Amino acid sequence: MEQYTVTGMSCAACQARVEKAVSALPGVESCAVSLLTGAMGVEGSVDPSAVISAVEKAGYGASLKDTGNASGPSADYLQKLSAQEDALKDRETPALRKRLLTSLGFLLLLLYVSMGAGMFGFPLPAFLADNPVSIGLLQLLLSTIILVINRRFFVSGFRALLHRAPNMDSLIALGSGTGYVYSVVILFLMSDALLQGKMHTAHGYVHELYFEASAMILTLITLGKMLEAYSKGKTTDALKSLMRLTPKTATVLRNGQEVSVSVSDLRVGDLFLVRPGETIPVDGIVREGTSAVNEAALTGESIPVDKEPGAEVTSATLNQSGFLKCEATRVGEDTTLAKIISMVSDAAATKAPVARLADRISGIFVPAVILIAIVTFVIWLLLGAETGYALARGITVLVVSCPCALGLATPVSIMVGNGVGARSGILFKTAESLQETGNIRIVALDKTGTVTEGIPRVTDLVPAEGVTEEELLRKAAALERPSEHPLAGAVLRYAESEGLIPEPVEDFLAKPGNGLQARLKGNLLVGGNAAFAESFAPLPMHLLQESRRLSGEGKTPLFFLENDTPIGLIAVADTLRPDSAEAIRQLQRQGITVVMLTGDNERTAAAIGARAGVDRVIAGVLPDGKEAVIRELKASGKVAMVGDGINDAPALTQADLGIAVGAGTDVAIDAADVVLMKSRMADVPAAVRLSRATYRNIMENLFWALIYNTLLIPAAAGLYSHFGVTMNPMLGAAAMSLSSFCVVSNALRLNLVKVYDPSRDRNPYRETPEEKRNEKPLEKTLENKEGSSTMEKTIEIKGMMCAHCEASVKKALESLEGVESAQVSHEKGTAVVTLGSDVADDILKKAVEEKDYEVTGIH
Repeated sequence: MEQYTVTGMSCAACQARVEKAVSALPGVESCAVSLLTGAMGVEGSVDPSAVISAVEKAGYGASLKDTGNASGPSADYLQKLSAQEDALKDRETPALRKRLLTSLGFLLLLLYVSMGAGMFGFPLPAFLADNPVSIGLLQLLLSTIILVINRRFFVSGFRALLHRAPNMDSLIALGSGTGYVYSVVILFLMSDALLQGKMHTAHGYVHELYFEASAMILTLITLGKMLEAYSKGKTTDALKSLMRLTPKTATVLRNGQEVSVSVSDLRVGDLFLVRPGETIPVDGIVREGTSAVNEAALTGESIPVDKEPGAEVTSATLNQSGFLKCEATRVGEDTTLAKIISMVSDAAATKAPVARLADRISGIFVPAVILIAIVTFVIWLLLGAETGYALARGITVLVVSCPCALGLATPVSIMVGNGVGARSGILFKTAESLQETGNIRIVALDKTGTVTEGIPRVTDLVPAEGVTEEELLRKAAALERPSEHPLAGAVLRYAESEGLIPEPVEDFLAKPGNGLQARLKGNLLVGGNAAFAESFAPLPMHLLQESRRLSGEGKTPLFFLENDTPIGLIAVADTLRPDSAEAIRQLQRQGITVVMLTGDNERTAAAIGARAGVDRVIAGVLPDGKEAVIRELKASGKVAMVGDGINDAPALTQADLGIAVGAGTDVAIDAADVVLMKSRMADVPAAVRLSRATYRNIMENLFWALIYNTLLIPAAAGLYSHFGVTMNPMLGAAAMSLSSFCVVSNALRLNLVKVYDPSRDRNPYRETPEEKRNEKPLEKTLENKEGSSTMEKTIEIKGMMCAHCEASVKKALESLEGVESAQVSHEKGTAVVTLGSDVADDILKKAVEEKDYEVTGIH
């Protein structure tokens, strides 16, 4: 997407005009203009000069956003960032404040002359009191000064009229200008009456002057514009605070010497040093040192994260305690902070679907208001009203209508909602993703790394009779120490956490798919699955019963023996994330069906799904089969896919909404619509909560903008005058100036949303009993699909002992042409293969045996 800066827009009609002009260019696929930030995003193959020319022909200014021209990627990025930050500075509020104060000074004089003397009897100099023409001329002078001070409305408004694209400034210019011109005509009539000696008639014309109304309209609109500009500046505070986080300097090692350099001089591979209290300048990997790093600036998480050699560090995070030597891995636009700023900024340049309603209305709003004003003026004249009264009704219609509130209704809420999300570590890439997150009906969760931690951990120790837990763990750790198996790593990490240092063993032997054996101080240690352990000695009944119970919970039991005597078992499992179960409950309270996808066998998947509390479990899903599952789920409603791995990218793209956890791969993050920087499941319901709050806020803004115009335009036209309800132009201008301010202020209320508070969650999808009965179970739909034109073979396999063995066999089988899926169980010792076409038995056997497992039969 090419980004442009557009100048000269004042309301939703301007925004619609620019979009229409650019969208008409050949090669433009989409165009989104933000009235709030003056940004325009254009997708397609179109020359930037053609885009700029189209905007200028429409009566506005445009330029490509500055990308910098410094040397090196970091320098480019810093210059570009500086330009973006400079563009977000609120220059409008000070300028409008100066205009307002100057206008107000002259307006008070004008009101004293026009209303103070006539209505309240305030004293006037003798040369004015007895000469109505002098009073009129003084009002002309003062109002002209105010018109010149606020000439921007006239320049912009009449330029838009010349381009046949009237905007809000056109309404103001027409309303104020008509009152001013009418008053000048009255002044000439007053002078003529005075020349003819008709003093009474001349004094009567004084009440027909609308100089103060014209000036008041401009001053009140300027007041409203100033309040609006100030509030709009507040909506970009989150983005500006992110930009200010960007570090400016870094301490690097050059030829063995510490040198302080600009961050723009850093390159990938440079070694940089971070002392306690300093900010980490770019993304990198810790090479030396340990410390606690506060990542609250990016993730919103206040608890510092421990860093040690090999750990990743992120730019703009704060080193709190130790000294770190790091190697730069991402610099310039590639850093995590830069990507966050880019996402928040780009989202502001996109358009939510709900904004299309406001766009359609805005496109015809201003011409319709001008037509209503003309019709109002003519009808009152036909009804016999005085010209001044009819003109006042027409002017009031022009100045009371507010297309600006319509144009701001959506973008201000999107900007504030994105800011709230960024502070909480929830990043929406587009305005559409922010709106649609709250509309999802099904959340599909990838089990490993999303619902679970993705790392095997020890969950249970069951020592044999006469053996302590400490003795079992010490001997198991000694046996597992030389092994590289993931389950061995789980045992060793647990032993380390208990303060145990594994002793060295001799004669170590690993038997793939079965277990391990070694000697510790001359004693034979054996560890592995039940079949392997029983080949050395019978296992006690209570250990076998515990093994079956633990297997039923989705855990992998490892048996250990010493000198052919069982000493106990240790259960290992991929444990749930601490917040998974609660996050899933919150999603369900929000009316969302939660589905867990996993490649595990049905028994293990069902056990984990039960602990997590998901609604449905789909087991045996291949990494490359997730996309097909998502396609099936979409038949039952809008689907969000939550994942973190490279193999999740196709499913994230296929889903209606892709949600990537921030600790995942860059591929997954690039494919997603929403990124959760903290990698917490609790952020999924929080994102839904924020999306729904933002959508409610947008609808409130649109309601206010529409109801305001619906009620006040008829009142301005005098439709309610029969009931004694009338509105003068000054009151209309005041109402118009406040309407946009109210919309922006309402959007700022989103800053008060508590995204992690589930107390107000509700289910917006209230299904009738009939809909419930007709709902198709998702698992059944998939089962029937898979079984429609396939055949199955069951392979009997010896040597598998855990879920990782299952995964190895499954991957080997599913890599074969003709194999659609493989359901592998190490407990049953089988692999049930679903074939799309016939595959010879010897090919299946060879694939398994190449992984060091024994095939005993195929049927």
